[in-house]
Amino acid sequence: MFPSLYDFWLHAFEAEKAAGSTDGWAYTFSFFNLFQYPTFRAASAGLTAFMLTLLAGPRVIRKLISLKLGQPIRSAAEVHKLAELHGGKIGTPTMGGVLILGAVLVSTLLWARPLNPFVALCACTMSACGLLGLCDDYKKVKERTTDGISSRRKLLWQFVIAMIAACFIYFKPEVSGIGATPRQLADGAGFCLGEHPLSISAICFPLFKFPLLDLHAFVIPFFAFIIVGCSNAVNLTDGLDGLATGCAISTALSYAVLAYLAHRFYIATEYLVIPHNPYLGELSVFLFALAGAGFGFLWFNCHPAKVFMGDTGSLAIGGALGTAAICTKQELMLIIIGGVFVMEAMSVILQVGSFKLRRKRIFHMSPIHHHFELLGWHENQVIIRFWILSIMLALFGLALFKIA
Repeated sequence: MFPSLYDFWLHAFEAEKAAGSTDGWAYTFSFFNLFQYPTFRAASAGLTAFMLTLLAGPRVIRKLISLKLGQPIRSAAEVHKLAELHGGKIGTPTMGGVLILGAVLVSTLLWARPLNPFVALCACTMSACGLLGLCDDYKKVKERTTDGISSRRKLLWQFVIAMIAACFIYFKPEVSGIGATPRQLADGAGFCLGEHPLSISAICFPLFKFPLLDLHAFVIPFFAFIIVGCSNAVNLTDGLDGLATGCAISTALSYAVLAYLAHRFYIATEYLVIPHNPYLGELSVFLFALAGAGFGFLWFNCHPAKVFMGDTGSLAIGGALGTAAICTKQELMLIIIGGVFVMEAMSVILQVGSFKLRRKRIFHMSPIHHHFELLGWHENQVIIRFWILSIMLALFGLALFKIA
């Protein structure tokens, strides 16, 4: 239903086989049969994205420097001691997220079925959030300020993007089953849990082998909230060299595994009893491309960073991860697998809430990674310890999928 280069080769191969020919191009390139396996294409997409980012990185960084797109740093009056710790970052080029975006989209076009609804949705949501982040970054650089687009306007556009994505998920038959013909449902359109069809509006958690509740149409704003929340959480985490990138890699790889397991009928329905959809295998290709691009970007973004992803990258990555969590029907697992992002966002909410209600701060500074910096941890210590925490949370989240 969703053609790819492999489908083109398979059609030619079957035509040559029917004609009794063994010297055609399809027989010559019979190794293309590997392309039918999502695992092979996912690994290839990850490697391609990694190499593209690695090769294009130096040129992109030089171009950003030549355009004088340096990251504005908050003044000492705003952040006091933190300004001393981060003073050396002044002038480091930002908008490096275009590297990640470009590598992911190119790799996805090469190795995935781009018309697959899950792949198309995640790619479009990522691109739209990335474009919003690019506008925000450009405004900051142009005006030499850390403000950028106003919070209200940025949040409004995030919700517009998220609502469009949520409506697509809810009304697309291959995803939701709503409006699908009986034949389409019999062929696997929509989700199922075990032997039973599963509404896209049902909320699941791996500890329970049945839906927790069904939100019906109210699931649309719920999905939008997840996408916006994840996008902003990654943005808040992106405050130290490589911190958000490393945590995004572990989260993307975890959801790639979940997407692959959810598309395998026996594993999903008989063994793990998790929401199954036959089209989800392609999403693992997209997520491996995201992880590969993250590894490539980390080459330049690790401390001391030569480039920052900016809102261009953080909003895009967060939007993609939030959408992927919804597509796999593991929205609640994002709290565990993406636990570092949740911790960063909650630290800001608690800090602001505490100051407004009690006129007291809980942390020295939020997001919480700055709190540990001000406690005396070196930047590298904060980054690596948060990476470790992110990996452990991802492994713990995956381990929950076979608890009876």
